[in-house]
Amino acid sequence: MHDANLDEIASLFNTSSMSVKIKTATIHKIELKTRMPFKYGIATMTEVPMIFVRVEIETNEKKSSGIASDLLPPKWFTKAPNEPIENEIAEMLRVIRNAIQLSVNSEAENLFALWRLIYDSQTKWAQENSIPTLLAHFGTSLVERAIIEATCKHHSQSLGEALLKGSLGFSASSIHPNLKGIPLTKLLPPQPLTKVTARHTIGLGDVLFEKEISDDDRLDDSLPQSLEQCIRYYKLKQFKIKISGDLEWDSKRLIEIATVITKNAEKTFKFSLDGNEQFDSIVAFQNYWMKLSNEKRLTPFFNHLLFIEQPLHRDIALESSLMEEFNQWPDRPPVIIDESDSTLKSLPEALHIGYSGTSHKNCKGIFKGIANSCLLENRRQNGLKAVISGEDLCNVGPIAVIQDLAVMAILGIESVERNGHHYMAGLSQFPDKTQTQILDAHPKLYSKSTHGWPTLEILNGQIDLSSINNQPFGTGFDLDLSVYEEISISKNEHY
Repeated sequence: MHDANLDEIASLFNTSSMSVKIKTATIHKIELKTRMPFKYGIATMTEVPMIFVRVEIETNEKKSSGIASDLLPPKWFTKAPNEPIENEIAEMLRVIRNAIQLSVNSEAENLFALWRLIYDSQTKWAQENSIPTLLAHFGTSLVERAIIEATCKHHSQSLGEALLKGSLGFSASSIHPNLKGIPLTKLLPPQPLTKVTARHTIGLGDVLFEKEISDDDRLDDSLPQSLEQCIRYYKLKQFKIKISGDLEWDSKRLIEIATVITKNAEKTFKFSLDGNEQFDSIVAFQNYWMKLSNEKRLTPFFNHLLFIEQPLHRDIALESSLMEEFNQWPDRPPVIIDESDSTLKSLPEALHIGYSGTSHKNCKGIFKGIANSCLLENRRQNGLKAVISGEDLCNVGPIAVIQDLAVMAILGIESVERNGHHYMAGLSQFPDKTQTQILDAHPKLYSKSTHGWPTLEILNGQIDLSSINNQPFGTGFDLDLSVYEEISISKNEHY
C-alpha cells in the first residue's frame, strides 16, 4: 500500500463526485468432489457446488466487471442437524439470488455507500423472511466482492491502493463510530504482507499417521494425505485443530496430534483450537478446558496455543449474561468468535462480553472485516487484548482463495487457515482454460502437480502473495465463465 495522510472524511470527499451503478449480474456454477471426506462439527463434506457471481458496474459512465466465487458449504451458515443438505444449498442460492436482485440497478455516490445500500436492503429482507443474518449476508458478500474487484479494475489499483486512496469510499467509523477521526493509515499496515503462514486444519476425521492409511484408501494424486506427510511435504508451522466437545475423545486425539506435530514440525509451531460451537456456557467450556489442559501429556503442547475459536453455540454466544462467566475466569486463553460474527455490531458486543476478537472470512463481508480489523488494531494500540485471525477452509481457487488472501495481506493477518487445497485435488476439476489462466497469472501461488494440474504452492509453511498484491483485488485475469454452467437468477427456479 502507499502511505496516505488522508483521514476517512477526506477519502470520502475524494469520491464524492463519483456515481457507481450496478448494471448486470450472472451466476455460474461447477460441481466439485473432495479428494477425501472432511468432517467438521456435525457435517462431513464429500461434494459441494462452487458458485461464481459476475457483476458489471458503471462508474462515471465507464463500465467494468468483477467476479466473486465461493463454495456452498452445508451446515456452516445454519447449523441445523436435521435439515437436508439439498435444502441448505437451495437456501444459500436463494440469498445469493436475492442479493443480486436487490443490487441490479442500485446506484450510489461511491462503492462503500452502494454496498451499505445493498447490505441494509438484504438485512430487511432477511428479517422479513426469518433468514439468519450470517446466511443472508453470504449473498451480500458475493456481490460486494465482485463490485470491489470491478472498482479496483476501473481505477487500475490494487485492493490496498483503492482502500487507502479513497477509491472505495470506505469509512470504518460508519461501522464502528468510536473510530471517528482516526486515519486509516494508523489502523492498517503501510504495506500488504508479501507472505502468510498457512494454518493447516486437522479435521475430526483426518488421518494422522501414514501407517493408518489402507491400500484401498490411499490416494494417487501426488498430494500428501496424512498429517505426518502434510507437515513434511509443506514444512507446516501452524495448525488449526477441531475438537468435538467430548473430553475423553478429544484428549486421546489431541495426544496423538501432539505426538505427530512435535515429532515432525519445528519447535516454534503454533496452533489454534476450533470449539465447533460444542458448549452451552463459558463455565461448561472452562471445566472442559481445565481438565484437558491439566492432562500431563498435553501440558507442553498447550504452551503453543494461539487462541480458541467459537466454543459456544451461536444461539447463546453473545448473551450479555456471559460477561460474568468471563470475569470469573481471568486467566483464560484468548477466545474469539467466528459463526457468531453475523452483524456489524457482533464484534463490539463480543469484546464487551469478554471475547478477545474475531475471525476474518470474505464470506462474512469484506468491508465489515476491514472495519473489525481497524477496531481491534485501535484496541491493541490502547493496550488491550485483541485478536483477528484468518479463517475459512472452504476457500479454493480459481477466484475465492486469491481474493481472500488479498484481504489478509492488507489487514496484516499473518496466520491464515488455508488448506481447502488439502480436501480438493488442486484445480484438477476445473476446465483446462481456467487452469492455464491461473498458472499464467500466479506462477508463485500455484504450480503444476506431477499430474499436470495447478496446486496451491506452500513452501516452508508459507504462501507467496507477490502476484496478488499488485493486481486489482488480487485475481489478475478475467475468468472465462463460458466454460461453466449458467444458472438463473429467478427466485422461482430451484437448485
